[in-house]
Amino acid sequence: MPHKITLTGSATGPLREYDRYVAFDMREKGSPSAPKGLKKSTFISYTVFVAKKAFNKTGLTKKSIMHEKILIQGEPTLDIPIDECPGEIGVICFQITVLPNKSDKEKNESDAKKESKKEASAHSQEQKNTESTKQGEEQAAVSQPVAKEDEKAETVQSEVKETPVQEKKTEPQKKPMPNQPKGTQDLLSFDDIIVPEEFLKTRPNPEKTQKVIDFVKRTGRLDEPLTIEKGSKILKDGYRRYIVAKTVKMDRVPVVYEYQK
Repeated sequence: MPHKITLTGSATGPLREYDRYVAFDMREKGSPSAPKGLKKSTFISYTVFVAKKAFNKTGLTKKSIMHEKILIQGEPTLDIPIDECPGEIGVICFQITVLPNKSDKEKNESDAKKESKKEASAHSQEQKNTESTKQGEEQAAVSQPVAKEDEKAETVQSEVKETPVQEKKTEPQKKPMPNQPKGTQDLLSFDDIIVPEEFLKTRPNPEKTQKVIDFVKRTGRLDEPLTIEKGSKILKDGYRRYIVAKTVKMDRVPVVYEYQK
């Protein structure tokens, strides 16, 4: 069974074009937790080989590939001549994706904040209009001449009945968190989440994972919150979305809590 490998980063060298494919070099940090007694690894260099048809679909060029952050999914190979594969490991790519950069992420967050401020401003204006209408009605009631004592009593009684209804309308309603998936209860720091060993032994379906990545690129958020055990912060469901959040380097992720039994 062939091995699978996933790389993230930018090209460290120029794009090389061949007859039916292109190649470029990448590098990633080695394992941060090597077994005791082994020398800690620094960087591992890779040479990635991509079919021209798949590469052209990404919209990347010889210049942009040096600056865009990309996700590579493929199989390692040691059968390519060293003059074509200067990296320590060759990778035959079957999926290449351009990841959203930091400025795109900040723009999405900025748009969400602006939308939240706009909603708050509209709600505040609605309260002011309601209060202004109420004051106008009270002033009109005072300025009108009262002919009989019983009519005055009825006016006061009517105002008392109407006031709670107006106040009830102006009560602020609880709104969901802006730009977060439905059902989100909290935003949790990504580094605080504990992933069980049984999740780490699995590998989510690449096609479904890519769909979630495309959704994040389009909306700036995950499609669903992660399920976290309250208190222990252990991941109970949503490992694929956890992998996507790690890939696009989210600082905080939306969660829904599951309480300990």
